[in-house]
Amino acid sequence: MPSETPPRRSDATRSTILQAARERFAADGYDRATIRAIAADAGIDPSMVMRYYGSKEKLFGIAAEFDLRLPDLSALPRAEVGSTLARHLITVWEADETFLALLRAAVTNDVAATRMGEVFREQVAPTLTAVVSEPASAPTRAGLVVSQVLGMALTRYALRLPPLVAMSADDVVAWLGPTLQRYLTAPVPT
Repeated sequence: MPSETPPRRSDATRSTILQAARERFAADGYDRATIRAIAADAGIDPSMVMRYYGSKEKLFGIAAEFDLRLPDLSALPRAEVGSTLARHLITVWEADETFLALLRAAVTNDVAATRMGEVFREQVAPTLTAVVSEPASAPTRAGLVVSQVLGMALTRYALRLPPLVAMSADDVVAWLGPTLQRYLTAPVPT
């Protein structure tokens, strides 16, 4: 009977560095996070971070991999699309520190902003295009949805505006859902 190959020590080291990087980028943002601080958090020498990831930029690119795990909105009743999307996003935001790191960094860093744009193009736009009533307006509608959800995320999780932080997830969905619904399904204004 073949035995399972145990994970290599290098795999564990990479994983430890990546977790430390995600936490450090989330706490400090891209510009203030340092390789030294990440290495200290991981309990290793900074040269090991460089050995495995090459540069802070490359490490951030990998640490900022973010899967929104968007639901299939086209399978829902049309009237539930906005609230379902809002509920899904707030659940993801509150469960994954990677998003916060990417959001904070994207405001001031070109690498992070590019990564955020990739998430939009690869994950958000195709999902939203599947539910819009007028396909020609899909890019505009997707952009409007993203402007709302990133605005909420930035003010609630990064800037921590007290009225938004105090809102329950249900309250956020109740306010945000109808706006997303309108952006996705209302007729294009003339």
